[in-house]
Amino acid sequence: MSSVLKHGMRLAQLHGKVALITGSTSGIGKGIAEGLANRGCDVILNGFGTENEINLLKTEINKEYGSKVDFVGGDLSKSEDIIKLSQEIYKLYPSGLDILVNNAGIQYVSPIESFPPEKWDLLINLMLTAPFHLIQRFLPSMKTKGWGRIINMSSAHGHVASPNKSAYVSAKHGLMGLTKTVALEAAGTGVTCNAVCPGYVETPLFIHQARDRSKQQGITFEEAKKQIVQVHATGEPVSVDQVGEAVCFLCSPAASQMTGTSITMDGGWTAR
Repeated sequence: MSSVLKHGMRLAQLHGKVALITGSTSGIGKGIAEGLANRGCDVILNGFGTENEINLLKTEINKEYGSKVDFVGGDLSKSEDIIKLSQEIYKLYPSGLDILVNNAGIQYVSPIESFPPEKWDLLINLMLTAPFHLIQRFLPSMKTKGWGRIINMSSAHGHVASPNKSAYVSAKHGLMGLTKTVALEAAGTGVTCNAVCPGYVETPLFIHQARDRSKQQGITFEEAKKQIVQVHATGEPVSVDQVGEAVCFLCSPAASQMTGTSITMDGGWTAR
């Protein structure tokens, strides 16, 4: 449960809404799903994991928040899987989604001269092309209902670049452009489209990386964390809960006039 909210406090401002969160079986996506479920939203999980792991996660979220939880799998880097995923969702919810969170993503680090073209294609397909296809399939039903929230999980790397991350940076910059275009096309229909741009987030993967660095360099875990997030002016990582709360805010009535913009949560990284 989100530590931002007191235990047992369930917000109902999204009761009756349906949300798909891609890449939500762990990390940031899982935190977003929990935040939306805590506000009464039925959630559709997507991502990778064993059948037992996925069933356990569905049970945990349902037990904690009382929301309906479904899982729809598929490799979002493949257009045929996206078609199957959208068809399955429309079978579950004939009126379509109310909230779409494009969160699925991966990283690959290499100098551009040796960057494998297949890795470039994979990252662009997953983090830019898949959001386009999902928006194209679910935006019409949102417009029909007169309400919808599309949140694209970009990154601080949607604003700035780092060496050896050409595909990731390109995808995240492209996602910012897609966000603005969709916002303009959907303006006045009750549908908004925004991006969230985190810096380094304290996910299980982040913690694993910090522990490995701690052992390799003979430094404390906290020192290793600070090394990783040294680009943050605050010197601290962003929490999963904080990212989830930002997404929930963009789905709230208070954010109805926010569209085509982004919330940057990077500890001051891009302020430098």
